[in-house]
Amino acid sequence: MTKETIHINCDLGEGGEFDEKLMPHISACNIACGRHAGNLETMHRTVRLALENNVEIGAHPSYPDRANFGRNHVEMTAEELQLSIEGQVLSLKQIVESEGGKLSHVKLHGALYNDAAKDRNISEIVVKSLEDFGDDLRLFVPLNSQLGELALGRFELFHEAFADRNYEKNYGLVPRSKSHAIIEDREMVFHHVRSIYKENKVLLPNGEFLRAQADTFCVHSDTPSAVQILQYLQRKLAAENIYIKS
Repeated sequence: MTKETIHINCDLGEGGEFDEKLMPHISACNIACGRHAGNLETMHRTVRLALENNVEIGAHPSYPDRANFGRNHVEMTAEELQLSIEGQVLSLKQIVESEGGKLSHVKLHGALYNDAAKDRNISEIVVKSLEDFGDDLRLFVPLNSQLGELALGRFELFHEAFADRNYEKNYGLVPRSKSHAIIEDREMVFHHVRSIYKENKVLLPNGEFLRAQADTFCVHSDTPSAVQILQYLQRKLAAENIYIKS
């Protein structure tokens, strides 16, 4: 039987308690750049932790909104948003290089991630803000998104699915304000991931399916029992000869 690999990412450096326990079980980390969470100290610490565990390092820029953890839309001019994204990515890139590593990718955070999925104007600003960082920079993009369409051919794209979040019919995530937004049961997370990975199907809460293919799967570090979910995923996938890419 041929060994298969699956790519798992996690948003880290956000002030969570379990970064050290999560890092050995993932392929890539997306590090908060100070505008929704984190600071220079946490960025350095998380980069070092990623390098120790041979984990790909990405920037996780957001709207400048620490009060709401970057989960609310912030009205900004195009220039303001571009400068904000550029500054966040550059800050982490410099830290990564100072620690002897290389920045591999960018994944937007929170409301900025969701806005870029559906708003072409915001997607254009995001793409423009990343153009000077080199064409070898990988961009994690939402499934069936405006950002993915606009960035195609300009960056290496990784289409991302969320292991611990439910989806709506438009490929958007169920809002966190709803009780079924987060998938906390580890067995349900496994079946959710397996369905997308093996069958290219996203199971919706109403029982319907969306067609989707993902290159990477995100487990949120602030999801309850995130460590246990990743450990369980690792065991269940390995039983089917699927291993988390390292």
